[in-house]
Amino acid sequence: MTLSRRHLLETAGIGGVALCLPLWAGRVSAATGALTPEQFGAKGDGRTNDSAAFAALAAEVNRRGRGEIHLRRAVYIVGRQTQAFRSRASYAFEPAKIMEFVGLSGPLTIRGNGAVLRCARGLRYGTFNPMTGAKTVHPMPHTAPGELSTPYRWMILVKDCRGAVDISDLELDGNIVGQSIGGKWGDTGWQIPAGGIALVGNRGSERLSRIHSHHHGQDGLYVDGVDSARSARSLIANVRCEYNGRQGCSVVGGRGYDFRDCQFNHTGRANVASAPGAGVDIEAEAGKKVRDISFSNCTFSNNSGQGMVADSGDSEGVNFTACTFIGTTNWAIWPNKPRFRFNRCTFVGPIVQAYGSARPELACQFYDCTFRDDPALAPGRRVYGGTNTDRPIADLPSQPNVLFSRCRFELTHEAVLPWTTQVIYADCFLSQRSKRTSYPRGFYLGRSTLIGEAGISGSLIKGELMFNGTRMTGRVG
Repeated sequence: MTLSRRHLLETAGIGGVALCLPLWAGRVSAATGALTPEQFGAKGDGRTNDSAAFAALAAEVNRRGRGEIHLRRAVYIVGRQTQAFRSRASYAFEPAKIMEFVGLSGPLTIRGNGAVLRCARGLRYGTFNPMTGAKTVHPMPHTAPGELSTPYRWMILVKDCRGAVDISDLELDGNIVGQSIGGKWGDTGWQIPAGGIALVGNRGSERLSRIHSHHHGQDGLYVDGVDSARSARSLIANVRCEYNGRQGCSVVGGRGYDFRDCQFNHTGRANVASAPGAGVDIEAEAGKKVRDISFSNCTFSNNSGQGMVADSGDSEGVNFTACTFIGTTNWAIWPNKPRFRFNRCTFVGPIVQAYGSARPELACQFYDCTFRDDPALAPGRRVYGGTNTDRPIADLPSQPNVLFSRCRFELTHEAVLPWTTQVIYADCFLSQRSKRTSYPRGFYLGRSTLIGEAGISGSLIKGELMFNGTRMTGRVG
C-alpha cells in the first residue's frame, strides 16, 4: 500500500490536542504591528519548551487573517507530544502544533532575524506502544493506526492562503539525532510527518529566503502548490535542506516555482532514512500536476537516494541551470519525465532514466553540461558507479532522442562513456581514461571528438566525428 504524502498531510491533524490561548492573547491589537513569540510566553532561552507560545501566536494570526511575525536571534525549543494511553488513538504520542497558518486572506511575513527553532531532545519518532511507550517493530509495509509518534508535524505549515507569504532568515533544526527512534511505518521507511516547512495550496506568491532546514524525520521543505495559473510566481532562494530523513525537498504539486542558490544535500545521512531519499523529489500526487519549475545555481550532493528524481505522477517542464549534481552512493539524477532541460550543469557520478521519446521535443535535453567521475569532486572522495558493472557515466540503453548538445564527458577515473543506442550527440567532446570498452552509440551531429576505448557500431554521423584521431562520417558498420 503506497500512501500519498498529501493524504498524510490532510489527515495528520486527526486526534490533535486542542490548544488553549492565554486570555490576554486575543487582546493583542492589529494596531500594535508585528507580533513576537515572546508576547505569547516564549522564552527563547534554548531550554524552555516554547511550542505552546508559537501555537498561540499562529492562532492569533489565523484569527486576524494576516500577520507579520518578528523573531529574535535566539534558540527556541519546540516539539512536544502527549502519550495517548489508549490503543485506538490516531497517535500513540500525539504531537503539539508549532506554527500552522491556514486560510489567511492577507499576507503572512515571518522575519526570523537569525532565530533557531530546535526540536526538543528525547521525543519519540516512529512506532511505539501507546500504553507502555515501548518501541514496536512490524514487517513492512505497515500502515495500521495506533502506534504513530512524532515530535511535530511541521515546524511551519502555510496552507490554503490567498495573500503573499514571505519567510526569511531562519534555522529549523529537527534534531533527529537527539530523538528516540521507533519502528518504521508506511510503505517503506518512516512515512510519518516531521518536516520543516510545508507550502500547501496557497494562491498568492510565496518567498522563502536564507533558511536552513535540517535533520527532520521527513522533508526539509514540502511544496504542494495549486496547478492552475497564478498571478505571481514563487521564489525559494538561499535555502539549505540537509540531513533530512526522506527528502531535502518534495514537490508534489503546483506550477511557477523558482529555486535559486539552494542546497539539497545529505538526505538519509542522519538517524533515519526513507525512500526515495533524494535531494529533490518531483512527484505529482493525488491527481495534481507539476509544471513550470526552475532551479538555478543549486547543489544536489551526497544523498542516499538520487540527487534529483522524477519518476511518477503528472510532472513536466522543469529547467535546471548552472546546477551541480553529485552522486556518491546513488545516481546523480533520474529525470524520467517529459521536457526536463539541463543547461550548464555539472554532474559528478552517473545519470540514469533520462526521459526518451519518439517526439524529440519531449525528450530530456542537456546543453553545455559537463560529466565527471573524479572522486576529488565528491564528498568523502566517493563516486557512485551505477548498477552496470561497466560503470557508464550515462546508462541510457533505450531512451530515444535524448540530446547532449555541446556537452563534455571528461572521465579520468573508473567510469566509461555513456551506454546509449538512440541518443543525439551534437558538437560534443567525449573522453575516457578507463580501458574498458564503452558504447556511446547514436546520432552524431556537427563536429564531435571521441577519445578512448569505445564501440560505436550502428551510429550515424551527420557531420564529423574525430574518433581517436581518425575522421569519421556516415553510417558506422
